[in-house]
Amino acid sequence: MTAGRRAVLGVLAGGLLAGCAGQKKDTDTSAASSGPQGTGPAPAPQASGAIPSTASAATRPTVTRAQVVARYGHSVPHTWGFDAPGVVHSLPATKKEIALTFDACGGPGGNGFDRELIDFLRTRHIPATLFINSRWIDANPAEFHRLAAEPQFEIANHGTRHRPLSVTGRSAYGIPGTRSAGEVYDEIAGNRAKLTRLLGAPPRWFRSGTAYCDDVAARIVQDLGERFVSFSVNGDGGATFTHGQVHETVAAAPGGSIVICHMNHPEGGTAQGIASAVPHLLATGHRFVRLSDALHA
Repeated sequence: MTAGRRAVLGVLAGGLLAGCAGQKKDTDTSAASSGPQGTGPAPAPQASGAIPSTASAATRPTVTRAQVVARYGHSVPHTWGFDAPGVVHSLPATKKEIALTFDACGGPGGNGFDRELIDFLRTRHIPATLFINSRWIDANPAEFHRLAAEPQFEIANHGTRHRPLSVTGRSAYGIPGTRSAGEVYDEIAGNRAKLTRLLGAPPRWFRSGTAYCDDVAARIVQDLGERFVSFSVNGDGGATFTHGQVHETVAAAPGGSIVICHMNHPEGGTAQGIASAVPHLLATGHRFVRLSDALHA
C-alpha cells in the first residue's frame, strides 16, 4: 500500500463503522439484472435462496480448527488495519463498474433493518453485496430469507460475533478483536456454516467487524475458502453521515470502487444518500455490480 493510500484510508476511517462500534459490550458471474439498471421494478424473488457456487468453492477441502491452530498458532502478524496481502479493495479499473456493499452488523444497537434503503435498491434493480453477521440473521430471519432469495443481492460473510480479525486480540473502535488463530477460525467458520446451511452454498466473500484484520488472519480467511474484502470508498461513515454527506461521498466514487455502507441503521442518512447518488452515477455512465460479477473468488 502506498503512503498516499494509507493517508486516504486514515482520513476515511475517522467515523468508519461507528454504527457497529457500540457493540463492544458484547464481548457467479452471471449478470445481476435482466434489464437496464435504474429502471422498472425488481423481478419477483425466486423460490430458493441458494446462490450458485463455483466448482472450486464446492470442492475445496475442509480446513479444521485444529489445522488452523497448528499452522498459525505461533505466527506473528506484521500488519494491522484495512490492508493485508490478499485483501481486496477495488474492482478492475478498466470498466466504469461500482460495487455497493452493505454491512449488517447485528448485536446490541446493530440489529436494525433499513427497509427504505433495500426497497430503493429493489425498485431501481440495483445489484449489491450484503455482508451479514450471524447475529443479524438471528434477529431478522424473515428479512434475511427474502434478501437471500433475490438474485440482485449477493450474501457475504460478516462474521459470527462482529470482531476485528486479529490473532493477538487487537481492537478497533473499541471492539475487542479475536485473540488467537483459533478465535479467528471461529469468527469466520461459525457464520460460514450458518450461511452455507441457509443458502445451500458457502459464501465467497468475508469482511470482519470494523473491516480490520492482520496479515495472519487474512491468510486464515483464504484457507477457509473466502476472500477478505475491504473497501475504497467509505460511503456512510459507519452509518454516521447525513444523507447529504452520503450523497457527496458516493456520487464521487470512481469506476472500480468498492463502496462500504450499512443496512442496519434505518435512522441514519444512508438510504436517502444512496437514493440520490445512484441516479447521478447511472447518468454519468457507471453501472453497479455484485462482487461476484466483477471478481474471481
